[in-house]
Amino acid sequence: MEDKPCCAEAAARKIKHLMVGGSPVGVSRLDEVMSEINTMGLESDAEIGEALLKKIRVFNYVPLNASSEYSKALLEEYHRRVKS
Repeated sequence: MEDKPCCAEAAARKIKHLMVGGSPVGVSRLDEVMSEINTMGLESDAEIGEALLKKIRVFNYVPLNASSEYSKALLEEYHRRVKS
């Protein structure tokens, strides 16, 4: 993964929108996390979802009561990207 962005503008370019529980949420470094998880060779959705959530939490606040919704949204986005 890349180091800290040089400025606010560079940081803003790393934020992507993801639908979580029916609401759009800005997620920092989503592209980088998706690429990194894809190289790990994980096979089960449970492993992939857990790894995605763990990595996303490094750069984003994820409320504990929304963890399952984030995991589901991240996994759906991961499969969408991997299959395309």
